Amino acid sequence: MDGDLNTERALPRDLMAVDTPALLRLEERAVDLGLSQRLDPAWLRAHAAPDGRHYLRAALWHGLSHRPELPARLRCELVLELRTGEQVLGLLDVLPEEFARLSAVTSRDEGLPVARLLGGGGLRSVREYSGGE
Repeated sequence: MDGDLNTERALPRDLMAVDTPALLRLEERAVDLGLSQRLDPAWLRAHAAPDGRHYLRAALWHGLSHRPELPARLRCELVLELRTGEQVLGLLDVLPEEFARLSAVTSRDEGLPVARLLGGGGLRSVREYSGGE
């Protein structure tokens, strides 16, 4: 099943933006569902900019044939704004209906710099930022 997901469904192409409270809700939902790509909500509360703007872009469909109780989900690249002002890269599994409810970035001035960061713009990963925690 997991190998066929990318050919069965079109991948959303929108860049989505979320504030910190919305990102926390997505992360807590991922924890509740036992999804594999997520951040610890306590870490996020400690490090995310309280009034930050974070970005999600769907990278692939993900599903596990050995866990059929979990619905197919989007594995998203996450650009996370930290309290320090730095941006780091993470991954977050999101259910498609939750992804669709997020706000799409429609401004080229806002979206282009994020797209460049996601396209190899030298962002450190959350793990690198955290020193391998």
